[in-house]
Amino acid sequence: MSDTLSARSRLVQDALTRAGISGEIVTLPDSAATAPLAAAALGVDVGAIANSLVFWSDDQPLLVMTSGAHRVDTAALAQRLGRGGIQRATPDQVRSATGQAIGGVAPAGHPTPITTVVDRSLADHPQAVGRRRHPAHGVPAHLRPARPPHPRHR
Repeated sequence: MSDTLSARSRLVQDALTRAGISGEIVTLPDSAATAPLAAAALGVDVGAIANSLVFWSDDQPLLVMTSGAHRVDTAALAQRLGRGGIQRATPDQVRSATGQAIGGVAPAGHPTPITTVVDRSLADHPQAVGRRRHPAHGVPAHLRPARPPHPRHR
C-alpha cells in the first residue's frame, strides 16, 4: 500500500484488509472518471468495474455494488428485496451513511455496517475493481483491485 494514500483511503484499505479482501488502492489519472475510462486505464472489461451506489429504502441506506456494465433497476430491486421502494440517496444521506461524499463512496470503511447488495455478474471476472473519486482532487479515481467475494444474493 502506498504511503501517499489519504486518511480516508487508508481507512478503506484497512477495512478491506480486515474483511479479508486482498488488493491495493491505486490512483489513476483524472481521465478515469467513468467506468469505461477506468476499465481502459486498467486494461479490464468495463463489467469488472464495481460502482458503489448509495440508495435510500425504507428509511435506511442501501449500498448497491453494480457492474460498470449495468444500471440499477430500482423498481425491480425493491421488489426482489421486498422493499417499499428504492431511491437515490441525497448527498447528505450518503455522507451520513458512509462518511464519504457522493461520487466518492468506497465499498468499505463506513461508520456503521450498511445493507449491501452485490451485482452477481462481478463474480464472473477474475478481478473486480471498486471505483471512487478522490475528494481532494475532484475527478481522479481511486481503485481497489480485489477478487470479488461470492455474493450471498444472486
